[in-house]
Amino acid sequence: MRVGLIFDDIYLLHDTGWHVESPKRLSQTLQILEEKGVLGKLERITPRAASMEEITLVHQRDYVKRVEAFCKAGGGYLDPDTVASSKSFEVALFAAGGVIAGVDAIQAGKILRAFALVRPPGHHALPDRAMGFCLFNNVAVAARYAVRHLGHRRVLIVDWDYHHGNGTEAVFYEEPEVLYFSTHSALGYPGTGWPRSVGEGPGKGLNINVPLPNTTGDADMRFVFQEILEPVAEEYRPELVLVSAGQDGFRGDPIAGMRLTAAGYGVMARIVREIADRYAGGRLVGVLEGGYDLEGLGTCISAILEAWMAGEAPVAPPEGEVRPEVAAAVAEVKEGQREYWRCFRERSVIL
Repeated sequence: MRVGLIFDDIYLLHDTGWHVESPKRLSQTLQILEEKGVLGKLERITPRAASMEEITLVHQRDYVKRVEAFCKAGGGYLDPDTVASSKSFEVALFAAGGVIAGVDAIQAGKILRAFALVRPPGHHALPDRAMGFCLFNNVAVAARYAVRHLGHRRVLIVDWDYHHGNGTEAVFYEEPEVLYFSTHSALGYPGTGWPRSVGEGPGKGLNINVPLPNTTGDADMRFVFQEILEPVAEEYRPELVLVSAGQDGFRGDPIAGMRLTAAGYGVMARIVREIADRYAGGRLVGVLEGGYDLEGLGTCISAILEAWMAGEAPVAPPEGEVRPEVAAAVAEVKEGQREYWRCFRERSVIL
């Protein structure tokens, strides 16, 4: 299967100093992909800078100009967690533009799926504010680009980062063209992402948050995807699937961490791939978000890409029992979404 990798050395120029979100996240991932024989099987996609018109599909023009001026002045901390250097504005434009390039390559039939190995990450970035290591919201820019310029009317964003993507939620909270589905820690930064946040106005029911305990493991996450994401996708029938692929739920992550393994990420990747194949003509783009255990990050991304390159045979579900607290979280989400999704009025949690 033709799977693309979006990468350029420009992503290493976002200089964060001692920060955990460092260029080594990409360079070591590439090394691991090479060692595992994955890198040579991927189609390389050259990114480009997002234009001002494209960035301002999501972000306020004044904010974009402020980030540009801040970086030109030498950079520093945009908030207590988010650092920028003199090159970071240019790099951030290439991060958002790289995801758009992946969407365009798929739309043109050059590839079937793609993974954007980009930085800085994006899902915490708000229209007028940087936060959580993020300058511009790469996934949100690409989703709105797909709606405005490619004519898609049902875009599914799956966010499996350990942290809730508050920026992505905020962008699409009242909009009908994008369904945002997020699994994340109930205890983690930024303290948002509760089941009661279902969207507003024409976006009601199109925001699905699944906060989970830090004890969540592979079998638990497979259960969440099976009980919530799969039936919703069947009813929603997305035309494009984007993944905010943060691997900081990996069991060895130094600043986050659930109990997920690389194999668990492979299973999640296979599920979203099957959703894209079934409903979206295969159109699927993963976008790097978090993940700070350098060895674990590369191993997890390798598992994701292997799942996207594999044949049609289904992957065996992970072993282990579903934790009662995870089953309870799933039941709460389904109850809160019953009004908006027929599948939740017809299905019950099965253990």
